Amino acid sequence: MTDSTPTAVVERFIDHLRTATDNDAAVGLLAEDVVYENSWMPTVRGRKRVHKLFQALLKIGTEVEMHVHAISADGPTVLTERTDVLQWGRLRVQFWICGRFDVHDGQIEVWREYYDPLAILVATVRGLLGTVVPVDRAKRPFAVRASSELVRNDPA
Repeated sequence: MTDSTPTAVVERFIDHLRTATDNDAAVGLLAEDVVYENSWMPTVRGRKRVHKLFQALLKIGTEVEMHVHAISADGPTVLTERTDVLQWGRLRVQFWICGRFDVHDGQIEVWREYYDPLAILVATVRGLLGTVVPVDRAKRPFAVRASSELVRNDPA
């Protein structure tokens, strides 16, 4: 039987996003009327629209890495602290991000991402420099645990 605690649902969602090439499994964990809020971007409402967003990112060749540093839950709300990477060919943009997920009945109903836009700008400049001078390219974060080894702080 699949673990349906909020933390387990979010861990599976993140695992699907960072390993899938079509994201269908990740989308399957979203509620039909999910609300996706990403700082500095318009809110996306509904599973179909989030799926279209994922497909658009794949179409332009976006590779995604999500390195979870910490995850905790209080009831249906799960918080993550991560380093995310968006990569297009040799351009690698790596930045710190926090996520909030509200999970009910095994589905994510609200997904919010918080980050510092200045950090994104710096990461983009560093990524652009890294395409020319590979030594400046951001390295993968160290001391990141696999999702099965994440620090758990929920009553599961």
